[in-house]
Amino acid sequence: MKNLILSFAFLSLVSCKKEIPTPVTLEKDVTFLASDSLQGRETGTEGELIAAHYIKDRFESMGLSPKGNAGTFFQTFSFAPKNDPHGEVSFRESGNDSLITGTNVIGYLDNKASNTIVIGAHYDHLGMGGEGSLYREGAAIHNGADDNASGVAVMLQLAEKLQNEKYKGNNYLFIGFSGEEMGLLGSNYFTKNATIPLSKINYMINMDMVGRLNEEKALAVHGIGTSPIWGQTVFAANTSFQLAEHESGVGPSDHTSFYLNDIPVLHLFTGQHDDYHKPGDDSEKLNYEGMRMIEDYILAIVAELDNNGKLTFTKTKDESAAVPSFKVGLGVVPDYLFSGKGMRIDGVSEGRAAQNAGLEKGDVVIKMGDSTVVDMMSYMRVLSTFDVGDTTTVVIDRKGEELIKEIVFVKD
Repeated sequence: MKNLILSFAFLSLVSCKKEIPTPVTLEKDVTFLASDSLQGRETGTEGELIAAHYIKDRFESMGLSPKGNAGTFFQTFSFAPKNDPHGEVSFRESGNDSLITGTNVIGYLDNKASNTIVIGAHYDHLGMGGEGSLYREGAAIHNGADDNASGVAVMLQLAEKLQNEKYKGNNYLFIGFSGEEMGLLGSNYFTKNATIPLSKINYMINMDMVGRLNEEKALAVHGIGTSPIWGQTVFAANTSFQLAEHESGVGPSDHTSFYLNDIPVLHLFTGQHDDYHKPGDDSEKLNYEGMRMIEDYILAIVAELDNNGKLTFTKTKDESAAVPSFKVGLGVVPDYLFSGKGMRIDGVSEGRAAQNAGLEKGDVVIKMGDSTVVDMMSYMRVLSTFDVGDTTTVVIDRKGEELIKEIVFVKD
């Protein structure tokens, strides 16, 4: 406990003395947040706290108002680590040494408007690896440059740009979420303990992994179905991207917590890659020009809706459909930017069923067993029917040629 108190004192001292020159570039924000010195920003660690203070100092340097607890930029929450990886986390009162404490960082731009737009990105990552890591060679720093220093950096740029007079139709709440990698904990806690009335939130935009825009400029936009106006808005604001639109407001990132509270959401995502949840996700690999394009795109969306008042919320078609539970995995990373028929593979894990059967990155799964695979949801439904030891055939489209592969589902 003494060491923890000293760490907090050190962080406070650094925060008080540090002056952040403006303007700060995307590159500088990502380089700091994804540096080895932060040891992967795992929730509750000193590295995450250093990142939290950095974001706070950036908010403060831009003149944002604190909107955390007790007049600060911080909203802390404590929870017990999960023993069961499939179990739910429950929040607890702090003061117990066995608890982990996460820290949301919240800044507010008050335009005296009726409604507020939430701009969010999680800043935690996997630390030295462990649960969630796809790296199999022991402990190593997972810097998480794309996941999600990229989203935080874009959020910080937006916090500066949205102070322009042409965006005065709404207030803005900027949130760096903690605990996303452990189960959307920071956004979940915020929506249960919101520092502004949820009824005043117009909509929420989430950036999670926006740093690897590819040559085709493919950008996934999730949540299109959460308001009737999103479809025309994302189209009207787009001048650069090949959009992969997804209706659902539910997904593995922080926008879900807001959607479940009847708030329209958009989630922007440039796709997974070979460095996902591995030590190789470093700052020099990001497409910073692509990130600036995404920043401009979000500004265009906000400007398009600036005088529209509060958006209408709609539930998406699949929000009541339970996500299937799985006893086995194929051992692939799906390509979430793929909008064609089937499920395209974006990566293959070593020693798993897909690699053993000869499946490769770029293959499109179009059939498993007797069931046709038309999209991600149908793929998951079919996969949920298999057990360890089962054998089936998979039909793939590989560069226009249909191949049949035999799959044996092994224990993970």
